[in-house]
Amino acid sequence: MSISSSLNAGVMGLSVNSTRLATISDNIANSGTYGYKRSLVDFSSMVLQQRSSAYAAGGVQVNTFKDVSETGSLISTGSATDIAVSGRGLFPVTDNSGLTALPSERKLLLTPTGSFYSDQNGNLRTQSGLFLLGWPADATGNIGSVSRNSGVNLEPVNVATSQFTATPTSRIDLGINIPADATRAGSAGGAYTLPVEYFDNLGRAQTLTFQFTPTVPAIGASNQWTVEIQDSADTVTTSVGDLDIVFTDNATSGGRISTVAATNGASYDTATGVVSLTLPHGPVEVFIGRPNDSAGITQLAAPFAPTSVQKDGAPIGDLQSVEVDEQGFVQAIYDSGFRRTLYQIPVGDVPNMNGLKSLDSQAYTVSATSGNLYLWDANTGPVGGISGYALMESTTDIAAELTDLIETQRAYSSNAKIIQTVDEMLQETTNLKR
Repeated sequence: MSISSSLNAGVMGLSVNSTRLATISDNIANSGTYGYKRSLVDFSSMVLQQRSSAYAAGGVQVNTFKDVSETGSLISTGSATDIAVSGRGLFPVTDNSGLTALPSERKLLLTPTGSFYSDQNGNLRTQSGLFLLGWPADATGNIGSVSRNSGVNLEPVNVATSQFTATPTSRIDLGINIPADATRAGSAGGAYTLPVEYFDNLGRAQTLTFQFTPTVPAIGASNQWTVEIQDSADTVTTSVGDLDIVFTDNATSGGRISTVAATNGASYDTATGVVSLTLPHGPVEVFIGRPNDSAGITQLAAPFAPTSVQKDGAPIGDLQSVEVDEQGFVQAIYDSGFRRTLYQIPVGDVPNMNGLKSLDSQAYTVSATSGNLYLWDANTGPVGGISGYALMESTTDIAAELTDLIETQRAYSSNAKIIQTVDEMLQETTNLKR
C-alpha cells in the first residue's frame, strides 16, 4: 500500500541525508588539508512501477564521489621539494611496498600535491608515506624512450647517489683572433700561448695549452700557423695533437680558415670544424671553425685575443639542493654551480578524473570508471605544469559547506516528519478495531 511506501521513502530520505552529512563533515574536517579534493553527493530518484489505482513512493538513492577534476589554489612555500600540479593532472607516487617491488608489480598511485623530503636512504617521500616516482635521466639529462601507459619505467626518486658528481669536459669551443701581421716577412715570429682549463673524469682541473706559432716567410705574408696542443694530464708525450692552419687573404673571406692539416693524434672534420683529440680521461672535441666561416679562429690585423672560449663539464661538487622545474625535471644543484637533471616527473591523466578511486593521504588509483592512465610531459597536452616551492590548497569552500549543512539538516527533519506522520496514520488505522 502507498502508506507503507511513504514510510520506506522517509527512511531512505534519512539515510541519504545522513550520507550527505558525512561528506560535509569530511569536507569541513579537511578544509586545511593540502591536496584534498571535495567529496560530493548525487541524489537520484527511484521510481517504482505505478498502477492506475494507487501511487507507490520509490524513494531516493545517493552516489558519492570525489571532485578530482577541481583544482585548488596554489600557495608558495619555502621548500624546493614542495610540488603541485598547476592545472589538470596528478603526478605518480607509490607506497612503502613499492620501493622494493618490481616495476610491473609496484602499486602506482596519483596525487595532486606533496611536501617531499629526503629520507635516510635518499628517497623523496612525504610524511604520510608516499614516495615520489619519476623517469631516470642519463648523464646528459635525456629520458629516452619510456612507456606512457603504465609505470614500468618509473623509479623512486633518489638523490643519495648524486651527493657528489663530476662531469668531464667533452667539448671546447675556441673563439680567438691571431694577428695577421705575425706571418709577414720581418716579424718577430714569436709564439702565442692560450691555456684552457678543463675537467677530467675525476673532477680534477687540467690544462690544455694551445701554442700558436706563425710561419714567417722571406717576403710577403704566409698566412700560415702551426698549433701544438699540450695536455697537463699527459705525462708521456709533450703534444696530443698538431695543426697546420692556412688562412685566406682575399676580398671576400680574408682572415678565415682555408685549410687545416691535423697530425700527431689529432683529426679535423671540415664539415663541423671540430678537431678530435684523445686525452687520458677520454675523447675531447675542440671547435676551431669551418673553412671560410667567421666563427672559431680568425686571422685579422688585430692583436692576439681570445674573444670567446667555452667548455662543458664541471669539477667535483657537493649536492646543495634539489629543485623541480615546470617541466617536471628534478635537478640537483651543486656548490660548484653545476646543475644536473636526475629525473623527470610526468603528469598523469585519465578520461574521467572523478572516476578515480580515492585512497588515504590524498592519493588516487585508476579504476574501471576512470579510464586508462596516460603519462604526459608536464605542461603539455591537457595537463598542467609542475610548480616547485608550492602546495595545493583544499578545494573545500567552508561557506558553501555550511550552507549545504543547513539544507541537509532541514531535509533530514522533513524526512523525519514524514515518518512521524506515517506512524500517526498507522496508529489511527490500528485504533479502528477498538
